[in-house]
Amino acid sequence: MKKIRVIVIGIVCICLVVGYYYYLSNRDGVSKEKDLTEVQKVILKDLDGKGYPKTPREVVKFYNRILCCYYNEDYTEEEFKQLTDQAIKLMDDELADNNPEKQYYLRVQTEVESYHEKKRTINNASVCDSNDVKFATVDGAECAYVAASYFVKDSEGFSKSNQNYVLRKDAEGRWKILAFELDKGDTTEDEQ
Repeated sequence: MKKIRVIVIGIVCICLVVGYYYYLSNRDGVSKEKDLTEVQKVILKDLDGKGYPKTPREVVKFYNRILCCYYNEDYTEEEFKQLTDQAIKLMDDELADNNPEKQYYLRVQTEVESYHEKKRTINNASVCDSNDVKFATVDGAECAYVAASYFVKDSEGFSKSNQNYVLRKDAEGRWKILAFELDKGDTTEDEQ
């Protein structure tokens, strides 16, 4: 009887040690993820694999996260390059071909510098509801139309602009940004 009691106590102690180790291991993983900046989270998103956004709306939402990183966050030159690489992965081949990597990088860099000179930041970037996404078949390809709005703050106040995105489903079933344009009819400015 004494031997059984010793064995049971030994098993309980081993379980406690293993459980405590498991707790500490998982707790460290959570705190490491919390320590990542938004730029690092965007860069680490696996857009080549299972991390690619599933819907047209999610693609535009992730693209908006990249835009907010460009204009609002601090980053190194290498991180900026990685951000532009992530943005290119969201583009349809046709759009990417019209925006070669080096040219796109320089254009975005110029836009970001202009934003910073004017002390502009994107306060809020939002995407239309799922019910407002429009789908159509164009020349045999599935396309989606997604609207996004941006509230921008600068030294003169706030402004709102709307952007319309056209996405096309590629051969792998991934929604890619084919085109986008500023909706000129719905821009407002509020002085403060």
